[in-house]
Amino acid sequence: MNFLASSVRSLLHLFVPSGCAVCGRIMVEGEYLVCTACRWNMPLTNTCADPDNPIRERLHALFMAEQACSLFYYQKGSGYDQLIHRFKYQGKAALSEALGRWLGEEMKRSGLYDDVDVILPVPLHPLRRIKRGYNQSEAIARGIGRVLKKPVRTGHLTRKVHNPSQTHRQSADRWENVAGIFGLRAPDRLAGKHLLLVDDVLTTGATLESCAETLRHALPNCRISAATLAASSKDIFGSV
Repeated sequence: MNFLASSVRSLLHLFVPSGCAVCGRIMVEGEYLVCTACRWNMPLTNTCADPDNPIRERLHALFMAEQACSLFYYQKGSGYDQLIHRFKYQGKAALSEALGRWLGEEMKRSGLYDDVDVILPVPLHPLRRIKRGYNQSEAIARGIGRVLKKPVRTGHLTRKVHNPSQTHRQSADRWENVAGIFGLRAPDRLAGKHLLLVDDVLTTGATLESCAETLRHALPNCRISAATLAASSKDIFGSV
């Protein structure tokens, strides 16, 4: 067992319940985060090692993303949507970071993200952060950052508007909901760098595009990649 895998398992045993994060079954020795059965059936995207994957194609069309990937495909009612629900609405910050580490391992193995300079999580508005208790995208970003050994910066991108949640909005409404809601502090510290945007779930790409537009307006020479924990199969492929 390598050091990284051992560290992840130690973190999970300390902070994450011993039940499978998908089905809830108590896991046996050697299993972590997701039980063997759920891991076997998990709809992994396998996009981290593919520079021409559908996640990157979607985001490259929106804001010329250098690279982009997601860990798994999200489909409502699949059972794996419980992963999103638990870390987003049940205060499972440790679960968010553990899943971020998993995604980070896949990204590190590919080598496509070696030249990333700074990781920027999509910010929550301060009022929503207070209500939720933490920013799940920031926790995911910290998990990725620990594996890639890249700095996570939370003070640059800001959310200026306390807009309604994207969760229950129709696709056409998501673009209007996030237009112009982000701001940027101390842009000079990011000049000329390769920036990795991190969010929890990719649907239309509206949120990431709005963040990228904010960055590019102040930093026309920066490069931007993106990573999300999950991607909506409905939005990416049009499947139900």
